[in-house]
Amino acid sequence: MFINITDTETANNKGSSGELVHYLDKENRLDLARTTERWFNHSGIDIQSYEVKNRLDNNVAKLGRNESKFFLVNISPSEKELKHLKELYGDEGMEARLKEYAVAVMNEYARNFKRAGIESSKDLLWFGKLERYRYYTHKDPEVKNGTRKRGERKEGEHLHLQVIVSRKDVTNKIKLSPMNNSRGRNTEHSLKVGQFDRSTFKNSGEQVFDGLFRFDRKLKDTFGYANTQKKGNLKERIDLYAEKIVHDRVRKQRAKQNIGMAPKYTNYLEKPKAGYLQPNPATNFLGSMLNNQHDDGFVPNGFYKKGKRKKKRPGMRM
Repeated sequence: MFINITDTETANNKGSSGELVHYLDKENRLDLARTTERWFNHSGIDIQSYEVKNRLDNNVAKLGRNESKFFLVNISPSEKELKHLKELYGDEGMEARLKEYAVAVMNEYARNFKRAGIESSKDLLWFGKLERYRYYTHKDPEVKNGTRKRGERKEGEHLHLQVIVSRKDVTNKIKLSPMNNSRGRNTEHSLKVGQFDRSTFKNSGEQVFDGLFRFDRKLKDTFGYANTQKKGNLKERIDLYAEKIVHDRVRKQRAKQNIGMAPKYTNYLEKPKAGYLQPNPATNFLGSMLNNQHDDGFVPNGFYKKGKRKKKRPGMRM
């Protein structure tokens, strides 16, 4: 699952949303044979483009000329995830379920601010658009080597979602910026401007997908795993290897018993508990690794360098 937040994709987000709304309507113009794809949010699935633009552009009270007025959230399932949805719901069914999933993601977006009055997607002003295709750009190697032309449709399954969310909440009173890097350490500052942890948001969106659709995600395919491998320190990466061993064992055991990995939720909007990426202090994996006493004899490649052998002095061996 790829979830990303940007200031904008093709338009300046410090002015009107009209250019971005028009751009995201491109499939309606390029594929005239298909029924017009309307915008959607938690309140409906048949919202017209002019309403999206007007509501976003009128929800900018007390925002300065050079302040961001809206943000773009890209929600792109992987090929494995799309295949899983297609097997469960078919082509039309998976599109409807993805829109439901977008509502759940925006619930997590709202909760991530940790601000009073911002509890769910209903407290936000946002509009989503489902897109079925992706297109070659000047950055693609196929365009550079001349085998494809810019703007040509890419092959394969590329169903994804684009969400425009206002900088202000639905009441037009509270400023909300996912680009704010506050993590709550400064209580007074966080109460004033809110806080937003983009890594937590991406991880929660992934967990919601797994819980909602009972998707069996391998630990190495999680955002948390990739993020720790990229940014984690030595101890965090070693602890992650410990979790991977446990996780793989559980997967094998559950596979034998035909039990899905995804937890059962009575309410799919319920936020999953902090995931299995957190190290378990009881395993004392770091200590056992450093002492080379792990039960499985597992030592991650690259963590230890082989010492140079001392040259033996010539002479008689005793």
